[in-house]
Amino acid sequence: MTTPPASPETSTTSTRRGARLAIAVAALVVIALLAWALFHKKPAPPPKSPAVPVNVVTVSETDVPVTITALGAAQAWTSDTIFSQVSGKLLRVDFKEGTQVRAGQVLAEVDPAPYRAALMQAEGALRRDRATLAEARMDLARYQTLVKQNSIARQTAEDQAAVVAQDEGVVQLDEGAVAAARVNLGWCRIVSPISGRAGVRLVDPGNLVSASGSVSNTPSTAAPTNTAAPAASSSGAATTSSAGGGSGGAGGSGIVVINQLRPIAVTFTVPQGDFQRLSALSNGFRQPLRTEALSQDTGASLGLGELGVADNRVDPATGTVELKARFPNTSETLWPGEYVNVRLTLQTLARATTIPLTAVNRGPNGPFAFIVGNNRKAMMRPIKLGWSGGQTAVIDSGLRPGEVVVVDGQMVLKNGSLVRVLPAAKAGP
Repeated sequence: MTTPPASPETSTTSTRRGARLAIAVAALVVIALLAWALFHKKPAPPPKSPAVPVNVVTVSETDVPVTITALGAAQAWTSDTIFSQVSGKLLRVDFKEGTQVRAGQVLAEVDPAPYRAALMQAEGALRRDRATLAEARMDLARYQTLVKQNSIARQTAEDQAAVVAQDEGVVQLDEGAVAAARVNLGWCRIVSPISGRAGVRLVDPGNLVSASGSVSNTPSTAAPTNTAAPAASSSGAATTSSAGGGSGGAGGSGIVVINQLRPIAVTFTVPQGDFQRLSALSNGFRQPLRTEALSQDTGASLGLGELGVADNRVDPATGTVELKARFPNTSETLWPGEYVNVRLTLQTLARATTIPLTAVNRGPNGPFAFIVGNNRKAMMRPIKLGWSGGQTAVIDSGLRPGEVVVVDGQMVLKNGSLVRVLPAAKAGP
């Protein structure tokens, strides 16, 4: 039995179905390819980080002085407040205020007339009593001769010997009175005990001065030196001396203050820890240490001196020790009462590896620095700090002379960061 042939309409329908199926499959393939291309695109490479601008310096090798700094004050090496040691009218003042005076120079004079009169009276009494003593001695000699001849009683000669001894005592008292009167007369001329610069005159001529330094209206008398007055000096002037010196004494303002400026002293304090180092380096301050005074305004050097004096105690309130340095001050750049910065050199580190203090960074593992290599990358390098002072740091280990370290711009750096070295800043005009 044979199958009847398909009709033309049936064949056409099958062909159309196959074409539609092929178109649908092709569309699915295209959509799949588009989706794969869209979702499987390779990610773009990340942009390169820009180079960080930095300033750098080269690690150097140099001799570094180890110093400590402190706040100090200049003061006269010796300061004397000049008082009158006798009471009377101030006749004249023989110095010019603010000028240099020398030791032994007459500064002022008190009216000597009452003291000349007192000396004359004492000398007259001495002559009278010496004559009385001479007469008593002659009588004693005659009595002793008569005793040997058994012409008078021995008691008469012995009584006369007692009279001679009394007259000798009177003469000795008179001699002391004459010496005191001469001393008081000499003290009428007030001279400078030291060489130094005179300050402002504190008493004008014409005033009545007393041995205590006060000015009064008491009539001029030949009064001896007041026992409560400042200590006398052999130069004929009562003085109050101290290392720093004030402008007055316990009894009054005095006549003038003489300050010794050449040499001059600078006093300052250091913590007790630094004091121990200073004592060890100076062999108990037997060897002087180099000291420099700097202006607080400009930082300029005001002179070089030597530290050689240390106080004999630690201040328990502050834990510091007071030190005093001596400065020649030949140009008188230091002035009493002036505040200065003191820089004390302890020792010198020979051929030390140094970098600016700004190149030192602090991290959780200690100090480090950024090293810039030939590849223009910054690398972190741990370092060990030695001494640091001012703007300089001494490196004990971790860096070598000639290496390049970052001094500015390291706040944004990381290990391996690319850097761009800025040109060194030019000095201003």
